[in-house]
Amino acid sequence: MMLTMSKTGALDLASGLGGKINKKEVESAVEQYEKYHVYHGGDEETRKTNYSDMVNKYYDLATSFYEFGWGESFHFAPRWKGESLRESIKRHEHFLALQLGLKSGMKVLDVGCGIGGPLREIARFSSTSITGLNNNEYQISRGVELNKESGLAENCNFVKADFMKMPFTDSTFDAIYAIEATCHAPDALGCYKEIYRVLKPGQCFAAYEWCMTDHFNPENEVHQKIKAEIELGNGLPDVRSTRQCLEALKLAGFEVIWEKDLAVDSPLPWYLPLDTSVISITSFRLTSFGRFLTKSMVKALEFVRLAPAGSDRVSSFLEKAAEGLVEGGRKEIFTPMYFFLVRKPHSAS
Repeated sequence: MMLTMSKTGALDLASGLGGKINKKEVESAVEQYEKYHVYHGGDEETRKTNYSDMVNKYYDLATSFYEFGWGESFHFAPRWKGESLRESIKRHEHFLALQLGLKSGMKVLDVGCGIGGPLREIARFSSTSITGLNNNEYQISRGVELNKESGLAENCNFVKADFMKMPFTDSTFDAIYAIEATCHAPDALGCYKEIYRVLKPGQCFAAYEWCMTDHFNPENEVHQKIKAEIELGNGLPDVRSTRQCLEALKLAGFEVIWEKDLAVDSPLPWYLPLDTSVISITSFRLTSFGRFLTKSMVKALEFVRLAPAGSDRVSSFLEKAAEGLVEGGRKEIFTPMYFFLVRKPHSAS
């Protein structure tokens, strides 16, 4: 526990808080970000119109917290009994690589790659060259550092761009995947069309999507509150339903090979790392007590001005997100792992 909250860890967290935002402007950026969301008077249309600014602010503000709590891979995973969180995350990434049939020589695109944790794991697992697409400058700079440390700077690279307007020619990639990333798109169909365009004919796209399930009732106030918490705490314009995503894939031109909510058969609940009633040694920083210590540490760092003003407010809306995710999981109205494997037809031009 002392190692978990070490002085080095605290300073590493403090140094990254606010990302590329000027440290004097972090608090203002937090206020601007919050105003996009229902809890602070915002609305869905404004979030969609300003999605690029909203998502960039979110990841500048939240990335250091993510890396401190989750490591390099910012996603959930189905989990077996006796399996650590890290083991489950790696297996989830390997599953995606196997579904796509990745192998040496293939040119692969990771859409919304974060700081590149899955990218590096999948590149090592499949011996492929992977390009990470990301529109956040801070995450890319962090990913470049980690690629160098991992010895993958020659195999893997990053491109800064909006996944609604990719800077690639048609039919560039042999395979494309996205891990809990295209949920940030203001329009699923537009995003999937771009992925379809840059994928070679006959090749596949696979993803894990954040979605509301068929159990979600838009007329239920409790369900609405949970959805709003998830959107606020995770930089989302909207959370689409699994049916909306599936329909958008078909309209984009993809052939659906198979699709399933992988949360349904997970032996342990996917939201277990965030459940405050659970004590974990392997993912201590995500537990209730671990998050309390992190929040206390951030307050202290902000007080002594090692962390920018506004950092504690970021910690607070991330806490709100955790509450929404756990409740969404318990009520089975939300999933972070709606999986699909789709193919661009051979006949596509």
